[in-house]
Amino acid sequence: MQVAVIGAGSWGTTVAHLCASNAPTTLWARREDVAAEVRDHHCNTAYLSGYQLTPSLHATASLEEAVGSADLLVMGVPSHGMRATAKKLSPYLRPWVPVVSLSKGLEQGTKLRMTQVLGQELPGRPVGLLTGPNLAKEILAGDAAASVIAMEDRSIANALQEVFATDLFRVYTNHDVIGCEVAGALKNVIAIASGMADGLGTGDNTRAAVITRGLAELTRLGCAMGGEPMTFAGLAGMGDLIATCISTQSRNRYVGEQLGKGRGIEEIIAEMSMVAEGVKTSRVVMELGRDHGVVLPIAESVYGVVHEGRRAADAYRGLLGRNMSSEMHGMPDA
Repeated sequence: MQVAVIGAGSWGTTVAHLCASNAPTTLWARREDVAAEVRDHHCNTAYLSGYQLTPSLHATASLEEAVGSADLLVMGVPSHGMRATAKKLSPYLRPWVPVVSLSKGLEQGTKLRMTQVLGQELPGRPVGLLTGPNLAKEILAGDAAASVIAMEDRSIANALQEVFATDLFRVYTNHDVIGCEVAGALKNVIAIASGMADGLGTGDNTRAAVITRGLAELTRLGCAMGGEPMTFAGLAGMGDLIATCISTQSRNRYVGEQLGKGRGIEEIIAEMSMVAEGVKTSRVVMELGRDHGVVLPIAESVYGVVHEGRRAADAYRGLLGRNMSSEMHGMPDA
């Protein structure tokens, strides 16, 4: 099986590294110098400085070269570039080739999930996603991790397990594409809230409350959109949420922490070399909440700080001032 991974950011590069241990793999980088470094020196210093990549991993800046002979296409570009990149490579991709998204975001304007975007631009191909609590540098360092390959066709998902899995990277299957995808997108918004709590100097009690109530929010929205409740208790939901909310490697948590310290969102984003998906996702999540009649107080607070200029301290005071209700209010079957 020939694997093409599109996008040479930290996670795209890491997934290509994993796949290259199991199958011939080509990583597409937008910049030729990045492709040359991966191909010739087996590293990607722009995103993963100090980490060595599998020597068998090939890299190119040509979409045609990367995609033309692919039996599996892995899309590792951010949500805002997903549609345009898929459109560019579509003439080179053969029919029926499975497509797997790595992006944990939602499309602005359309409010579509990434698998929906890929389904529109690459029709007639099975589409799914790889998601879970997966911090790129820890995986490259050799730490054990687990992930989920979510596809409606279970036979394809079972086959793809063998492509992504290694001795220390365990891959489970899940047929609930909607639930896995909504969880991956909304957890980035909750991670900004968790980071704001850290930046404000609150303690572990506050962090635990934000994570737990954040899990309730993504479960309510995910189920309203067609996801299955148990998905949100698994790797794609609770697992990914915990890792993103507490890790110092989390870009979204970092954004929240800086907001909690009083910095402006424009200044924070300008200094970052990688995308924090939760910033733009917070706007789409609020729109989806209104569409589905789901109340999302933590996401609403993040939206207020990121897009409306509210102070993080004021947002937290607003959360504490909400009316009290049952812990299971609004949850499926509650």
